[in-house]
Formats: sequence, C-alpha cells, structure tokens
Amino acid sequence: MTQPNRITFILASASPARKRLLETVGIQPIISPSDFDESQIQDSNPVQLVQKLAQAKAEVVTQTLINSSKIEDKIILVLGCDSVLAVEGEIYGKPANIEEAIARWQTMRGQVGQLYTGHALVNVSTQQTLVHCQTTHVYFADISDREIEAYIATGEPLNCAGCFAIEGKGGLFVEKLEGCHTNVIGLSLPLLRRMIQEFGYNITDFWSLARNHQGL
Repeated sequence: MTQPNRITFILASASPARKRLLETVGIQPIISPSDFDESQIQDSNPVQLVQKLAQAKAEVVTQTLINSSKIEDKIILVLGCDSVLAVEGEIYGKPANIEEAIARWQTMRGQVGQLYTGHALVNVSTQQTLVHCQTTHVYFADISDREIEAYIATGEPLNCAGCFAIEGKGGLFVEKLEGCHTNVIGLSLPLLRRMIQEFGYNITDFWSLARNHQGL
C-alpha cells in the first residue's frame, strides 16, 4: 500500500479557483502551469476538445519533470484541466475582450449552456494517464443589458471560460445547475476522487499529507 506522505500532487494550471477547490478537500497542490499554446488544438466536439487540451497540459508538465530527473522513486500525480462552455452548439472559452464578453452574455442570457471540463491525471511513476470529461448544464438568468455591462465592468468574467464565475458575482446570474457544481468552478471533485481511486490511491491519503506538512 502506498505511503500517503510520498504522494506529490501537481496542478498544471495557474487557476486560483482550481487551487482553492483542491485545498478545500485537503490536497495541497504544487502549482506548475504548463503554458501550453491552446491554439495548437482545434476540435468542434467540446468533449474531445477539453480532453485533448487537459491531456496536453498535463503531459507538458510531466515531461518537464521527467527531463529534470527529479522524480526518483516518488509518487507524483499531475492534473491538467480545461473548460469550455457551449451554448446552442457554439463553443466558448475565455472572452478576448470586453466587447466580446458583452456580446457573449447577450447570447447566453435566458439560455441553457453546457459547461465541459476535461480532466487528465498522469501518474508519473507508472506512466499511466486517465482522461475524462465532466458536463454540467447551466441555466442562465435573462438579465438586462445594464446588468451585463455592469458585470463585465467588474472584470471578473474576462478570465473565465464561459465568461462567468459562479463562485463570484456571476453566481447571481445563474438560475440553477444540473450536474456537478464544482465542475463549473474548474474541476469536478467527485470525478477527481474516482480518478485517484483508479490509480489505487485514496483521496484521504492527502489529508495525512497535509497534517504531516503542518507538523501535526
């Protein structure tokens, strides 16, 4: 059985929201953004798109670790994620600017969107990779142009896939969710738990790691 204090969890993302989610459930991740050029991957299927992007990000960080020769006998898990929103068949990532964000919300309001998040978990030690996608249906409120412009002016939606942050002010403009809530924030915690279990580990192993790290 794997000793919990030998597992290192690396998040191949600079997303503060994903980091907070992991910390909330007792995982203290090492942040290592992949800086992968997402324009290299194009796909009209949102599930395939987010899975390919998530895997590419995880693999970039994994290869960097292998090249550094720092893995030794350590157990290292690398998580890559990517999210997009689809509304009426159109796939959206982060808005390019304020004008695009306003136009996006004018399309999204009163609609039901599908938030897709790809998850790629690499076990660097065994060179195994798991890739899955989680989908959540998002029901957007039919908000006014004034509300849209005020929300975009906060700057919050400009760095979010789908142009909204449900854990922030954007939560005011979402009527309901069908599916995994944390998936909309950046990663599905239930899916991550199952993926970790597929590798033969347990999510509670990381709680022990956190206690050891804190000297408890």
